[in-house]
Amino acid sequence: MIKRMLVVGGALLMPASGLAGEPSIRVEPPKLQGSRPLEKQTEDSVIQNYLESWTTMQRALDQNRASQLDPDFTGAARDQLAATVTAQRLAGIHTVYQDRSHDLQIVFYSPEGLSIQMTDDVEYEQRVLKNDTVLAAKVIHQRYLIVLTPSEVRWQVRIFQAIPG
Repeated sequence: MIKRMLVVGGALLMPASGLAGEPSIRVEPPKLQGSRPLEKQTEDSVIQNYLESWTTMQRALDQNRASQLDPDFTGAARDQLAATVTAQRLAGIHTVYQDRSHDLQIVFYSPEGLSIQMTDDVEYEQRVLKNDTVLAAKVIHQRYLIVLTPSEVRWQVRIFQAIPG
């Protein structure tokens, strides 16, 4: 769990506070263009729910259980990840992810409040295993475009797309 937050140079930083395995989090101020104003409570909820979705995704891909995606993913994002879980299971492998850092920024909040778009410059470690043998391991730096939509109790990831380059 993230224990403290610091505001430095206009960006919100949430260090891992010495806890092993926790990523560093940097939240840039929203850069909304032509959309509705974003309340602080909504921003905090979106960020928290998105970061929790990484834990859900990690668990689903490590255990090859697509049903674990249900609380945090919907639509195309859920379908894409579920297909990955199925392909892994058929190949007899599983993937372990450990996110190291996130640099987040909300860039759009729809006028009706039904979607939020954000970017995430993330660094994570990926290990592909068969039984307990590591077949491949690498550190990945990737920028993602994420669209979240509200459900009854939380924001769910609807689109989770890597941005080329």
